[in-house]
Amino acid sequence: MRNNIAALNTPRPPKLCPALHPRYNPSAMAAPAQSTTATPITIRGVGRVFPGGVEAIRNLDLDIAPGEFVAMLGPSGCGKSTLLRIIAGLDRPTAGRVEFDRNEDDAPRSAFVFQDANLLPWRTVLANVALPLELQGVEQSKRIANAKSAIDQVGLADAIDRYPAQLSGGMRMRVSLARALVTEPELLLLDEPFAALDEITRQHLDDQLRLLWSERRMTVLFVTHSIIEAAFLADRAVVLTRRPARVVIDHRLALPEQRTPALRTDPQFAHEMRVLFDALQRGERA
Repeated sequence: MRNNIAALNTPRPPKLCPALHPRYNPSAMAAPAQSTTATPITIRGVGRVFPGGVEAIRNLDLDIAPGEFVAMLGPSGCGKSTLLRIIAGLDRPTAGRVEFDRNEDDAPRSAFVFQDANLLPWRTVLANVALPLELQGVEQSKRIANAKSAIDQVGLADAIDRYPAQLSGGMRMRVSLARALVTEPELLLLDEPFAALDEITRQHLDDQLRLLWSERRMTVLFVTHSIIEAAFLADRAVVLTRRPARVVIDHRLALPEQRTPALRTDPQFAHEMRVLFDALQRGERA
């Protein structure tokens, strides 16, 4: 089992017409973000069959570069969360392997953000965020300082002494994200963390997550049902078929490295969403 968790068919990018898209700049498009503190992931022939014969994943291959932000989409129940849990070491494949380009005993520092914030109600924001470091035996003054820094990064410095019941849904998910970041993970796994939030709050958190990733450059794998969210956040989007999950498309998004809220109204952004939507439809029929 890997370390405890603190909380190919690659198509060519679509051709773009500069005359129709004057802001298109090939040099500014997203590319794999190489990082010395991130970790690559190699997935080969992974399959997962549950007791009773339910086949969630079939012969899945995927390569994720160090520091890359990859979004994963697919129909409900297609095996996205199962794959994320296998990568995290919370589940085991029945076939294939997941490798991290390092010794088996030297697993990457990982953090997992679930769909629910899962905060301890009797702990303050500060105490919740510091919990992973407390469990690791980090000295108190250091863990408090690191927790305060993580809380500040997600914009909750003014809520540091509040309890979960005093927070909105969006604030609770920020605390969950800060709790993941406090361990300085090389690999960040997120399973639809903002799905239950209203659209405006969700977009604010997407903006913040993309900014945090651009500063830290850890490897990120983000499961979502939202093509808007996937297109805005990720370098690449992997679309899966219905169960058992297989790759429909592994698509590099032809969008600028720097993402601002205005990008969501850009014609090229709409084009990328259409690519993902068409792939989802093919996945439903597969």
